[in-house]
Amino acid sequence: MTKSLGKELATSNIIVNAVTPAVIETDILKQLTQQHIDYMLSKIPMNRFGKKEEAAALVAWLSSEDCSFTTGAVFDLSGGRATY
Repeated sequence: MTKSLGKELATSNIIVNAVTPAVIETDILKQLTQQHIDYMLSKIPMNRFGKKEEAAALVAWLSSEDCSFTTGAVFDLSGGRATY
């Protein structure tokens, strides 16, 4: 969908990109058992969760003029979990 919309809207000065995060460290983790947290962490090759600041920096860049020539892209924010 991201690629299709990116192409379809490219001539309308509208960019379409997606962010695909894995687990981001937020207070919601306090609601989970340590066993569940450990399981999720075991699936991330970088062996850590993402930081809110990292997600915010990516979204800020995507929303900026510095990203004005990028459309139809999917940005992986998973610490290597999303391997293709």
